[in-house]
Amino acid sequence: MITATQREALAVLAELCELSTDVRLGQLLAHIGFLGEDQTGRSLWNIDDEQLLTVLYHHRAELAARRDVSSNVPLAPLSVAAEISQVEKS
Repeated sequence: MITATQREALAVLAELCELSTDVRLGQLLAHIGFLGEDQTGRSLWNIDDEQLLTVLYHHRAELAARRDVSSNVPLAPLSVAAEISQVEKS
């Protein structure tokens, strides 16, 4: 069974994919691993789900800030982005 934290982490990972369309998924995962080591001092293998979620949100904020600076378009909050995504799929 997938936990709420894991479900949330996967949702944020999907957002990261949308924010970094020029990066392959494997590259993104490797980058998350490096960020995790930098932020926690632990390898991706040893990072707890909650710590990983924090790393994902931190990276999301960095990408959003870059996007805001380059386009002056605010990024929707996670819950709004998820709702929009669901509507677009319909």
